[in-house]
Amino acid sequence: MKCPFCGNSKTKVIDSRSIDGGAAIRRRRRCSHCGSRFTTFERREKISVVVIKRNGEREPYERRKLAAGMYKACSKRNVSAEIIDRSINEIEERIMKTRGKEIKASEIGDMVMEKLKEIDEVAYLRFASVYKRFGNVREFQKELGELMPEQKVGKGEAK
Repeated sequence: MKCPFCGNSKTKVIDSRSIDGGAAIRRRRRCSHCGSRFTTFERREKISVVVIKRNGEREPYERRKLAAGMYKACSKRNVSAEIIDRSINEIEERIMKTRGKEIKASEIGDMVMEKLKEIDEVAYLRFASVYKRFGNVREFQKELGELMPEQKVGKGEAK
């Protein structure tokens, strides 16, 4: 590994730690020439998976698209980037474990919905409204009703 400061190719690993539930390794290195320290990350190579979209088109799986959807759903919510990233890693693990080299976009969407439901109900509803293409308020209310436990409200009081 070349030193990013002086370009020397002789560096020494001074610390290694597993991160992201064992999906990656973080290494601290020290340059033998200039003494600078820097961090590198090592991840296993991803298996190429093809996503089959609703319209039948096929495209390569891209982590950034999954992340963009989850971050957008969680925007302005009290959900840390660490929790979102951990969820993305867990979803990716499930995607990579699929037997075939292809997966339907709807399967990925279902995985995202499942995770968001655990993380934040508002983020879940935001994602669901786009993913399920709610056409009107009644469809949104139906989803909300399925999310919330049965509560009958009358004259301002919960019964």
